[in-house]
Amino acid sequence: MALWAEMTQRLQYLPTQTLNELYPASFPMDVRHYLANWIEEQRWEGFDLESMEQETQARRLLEQLVSLLQELAQHNPNVVEKVKLQQISRHMSMFQAQPLQLVKTVRDILRKERILLGQAVGPLPSPQFSCPPATNGTKQQVREESNRDVDNLVIKVLEIQNCRQNIHQLQEELNWERQDTESVQGANEMEGKLSERQKRIQQLEYNFQVYAKRRVQLLQDAVCSLEQCQSRLIHRIKTWRWEQHQATIGMPFDDNLNPLQTWCEQLVGVNGKLRQEIMLVGRDYGEAEELQELQDRLRLLLQTLIQSSLMVEKQPPQVIKTQSKFSSTVRYLLGEKVAPGKPVLLKAQIITEAQARNLGQPGAIPTENVGDLINSTAILEHNTASKSTCATFRNMSIRKIKRADRKGSESVTEEKFALLFSTEITITGCESSYSIQIISLPVVVIVHGSQENNAMATIIWDCAFSEPNRIPFVVPERVPWKQMCVTLSSKFMAEVQTQRGLDGYNLHFLAQKIFDQPDISEDFSNMPVSWAQFNKEVLPGRNFTFWQWFDGVMELTKKYLKTYWSDGLIFGFIGKQQLHVILQNRPNGTFLLRFSDSEIGGITIAYVGPTENGGRRIQNIQPFTKKDLEFRCLGDRIRDIDCITHVFPDRPKDEAFGKYYTVCTGPSTQSNGYLPFTVTTKVTQERGSPTTSLTPRSDTPQDPKCMPAPMYSTSMEPDRNVNFFPQQPFPPAYPADPMVPQLPMPFYPTSLFPDSEMNPNQPAPAPGTESMELEDILSTFTE
Repeated sequence: MALWAEMTQRLQYLPTQTLNELYPASFPMDVRHYLANWIEEQRWEGFDLESMEQETQARRLLEQLVSLLQELAQHNPNVVEKVKLQQISRHMSMFQAQPLQLVKTVRDILRKERILLGQAVGPLPSPQFSCPPATNGTKQQVREESNRDVDNLVIKVLEIQNCRQNIHQLQEELNWERQDTESVQGANEMEGKLSERQKRIQQLEYNFQVYAKRRVQLLQDAVCSLEQCQSRLIHRIKTWRWEQHQATIGMPFDDNLNPLQTWCEQLVGVNGKLRQEIMLVGRDYGEAEELQELQDRLRLLLQTLIQSSLMVEKQPPQVIKTQSKFSSTVRYLLGEKVAPGKPVLLKAQIITEAQARNLGQPGAIPTENVGDLINSTAILEHNTASKSTCATFRNMSIRKIKRADRKGSESVTEEKFALLFSTEITITGCESSYSIQIISLPVVVIVHGSQENNAMATIIWDCAFSEPNRIPFVVPERVPWKQMCVTLSSKFMAEVQTQRGLDGYNLHFLAQKIFDQPDISEDFSNMPVSWAQFNKEVLPGRNFTFWQWFDGVMELTKKYLKTYWSDGLIFGFIGKQQLHVILQNRPNGTFLLRFSDSEIGGITIAYVGPTENGGRRIQNIQPFTKKDLEFRCLGDRIRDIDCITHVFPDRPKDEAFGKYYTVCTGPSTQSNGYLPFTVTTKVTQERGSPTTSLTPRSDTPQDPKCMPAPMYSTSMEPDRNVNFFPQQPFPPAYPADPMVPQLPMPFYPTSLFPDSEMNPNQPAPAPGTESMELEDILSTFTE
């Protein structure tokens, strides 16, 4: 194939006329491509095209060529290529009447290729001038490469089978010639004729030895190719698992396992055929050392493939609360190869991080039970429609958990476990069974809903910053801020289910907040951020961590502000210094919406307003929380406030928010005779005097947002007068974040304690300081 490998690098630079002359219609280029190995290994130059005696050998080559094309078409998963190969194989039958013409055609093609390569001077054009493949075609490219790898393996197997058939045919001819020679000797045949038969026997014996050596060489080459192809498959399986892990933070993920399943099944089939061919060689010539080595390599390849084909298709939730139901699905990619008979039972068990690290040896199942898991078994069942074989654990639940000793300030929400799925399986054609197992992604087990937010922080950090092929479940303690930026933006987009990510202003303010650095001109890109800064240490002057605050913003945006954010009406994360910089030259009434940095899950309106002495100042209205937006939507609240007129930079608010205004219609009175009322947001300009305007209406609201609500007030406490900062250059925006598909993400509450149990006047304890051990004990006692 070395000749064709060189030619493929030159083909794109050859004129079309040259290509048409080189590969005529009687022998298209596709045949040269698909059968490159076989064509270059045949003897085309030794034929006497004028001798009819060699027509039989030429016809044999033609039959082999047609057979290889048909086999290749049969095993090709691409329907278009399959039909094309079938048509080519039928077309090649035109040489049936003149098989020597096939020999001449192929010989001339090979000669012209050598001439062209001999004439080629100078290096090939630089790859940098060629068009790069499309980004979205990467997975398709991988599939095409895997198909080519498998096609080459199938061709090698067919060559081995053809070589075996040729050896068998030569053995039969040799036996006939020997028998005929003995009969001639017995009849006292002339010495000259006997000598010709002996030469014929010697030639047959020589050809027999050549084919026998070639047969072993082909087997060795095929095993090497199988090792390389399977290595690429295992790498792709690991990549799929890694992408599944990254999907937790919103990274792109294609969960389709069908291409990998087809690849696995094809390699198992090739492995089985090669083992059969080696057994046949051993039967014919005895067990040689080199054959035993090939058998051992194939046996190890088969074991690795069988054990690598178990996949957690649907991961269990990565934050699991005891006494709560959850599900998971495990898929076996070699399901159609499982030996019929006894059903395959998969077992699930909880393992610790230390136990996960000790799973290096295949079949090593932890014996120590660290958790009581109910409904922990499932049958591996085959679905004919989807051609998948899965075990679905539908109603699993952790009754109790045994925790390891913690060090220092480590919290129970930082302890990572995993689910281990294991079974014994037998593959058709294999004498012995195999122990297979797979672990889930890391999970955090909690006993109370108040732990959920901190547990999710552990999972986010693990998914975002762990390395592929790590030791379970090692994760760095610090990462560069620019890496954190990608995580925060991707997670925000995935959680809110929007295509609009965080821009440079947003990310810069987040850096200022987590590092407690007020300088708006500093570049934080390479500054390391630690796990403690992310979710162990409370923010300066607050009683919550950075993650708890950021997660609260995501929850508020997902539930009440998704469309506002997607339409670009919410500025988002911005500090007061940057706020003054961008609003200082705007007229009175200009406002923008920003997320509150003083409380969890709030959005506030910052606007330019007049002062008593005729000046201007920037004021911030008391933040709206989810409870406020439940009674009256953000659009209606903006309509209510008269002192704001244009959303930054200069868009009239009615034009920007008009589609969000609520229009209420209905009868003038309710069925009980009372007049309905609506809640109107009013901003008071005097400190400490919040008011609520209750306006009677002559109609009954039909929209839920307009339903009568309890009395409440929304006030604006104006900040002290702030001098405008001089115009300062804003740091360059961060690099654009990768596009993240809209993925449905679970909802995680942000408060440390449920609303029913929280005292609003009492600040929540700092993370890691609450008595988690007491909660565990109480949870166990209530069981």
